[in-house]
Amino acid sequence: MDVEKRLRESGIVLTEVNAPLAAYVPAVRSGNLLFISGQLPMDQGILSYKGKVGSELSIEEGQSACRQAAINCLAVLKKNLADWGQLVRIVKITGYIRCDSDFTAQPQVLNGASQLLENLFGVNGKHARAAVGVNALPLGAACEVEMVVELR
Repeated sequence: MDVEKRLRESGIVLTEVNAPLAAYVPAVRSGNLLFISGQLPMDQGILSYKGKVGSELSIEEGQSACRQAAINCLAVLKKNLADWGQLVRIVKITGYIRCDSDFTAQPQVLNGASQLLENLFGVNGKHARAAVGVNALPLGAACEVEMVVELR
């Protein structure tokens, strides 16, 4: 699988990894697992999606936010790989969706990230996941996505 080709065909450019907002590192490897810290929907250092999904943002905008956050997870992943051949599979993602307490479509919103990963990596992009509704996120972001991947 040519990941770089699929990224190009999808119009995705993996930019520099965003600087951490607090006292943590973008990723930690333990054995054959890489734990990628939660990423916001930043594009070239600017928060792309701010607000609560369902009241201030549409589900489709929330999906785009999750897609961008997942792209940022992939930028962190790439920085921690010698090459894409090291990637075995995406194991799990967790999506935190900023929303009101009566909003229940978090799984549909997180599909923006899940569908991207499946499109890029096929069966190896299918993953376990949790979609969690939250009241607030750093910088007022619409979502935050974290990822666990298996490496060779």
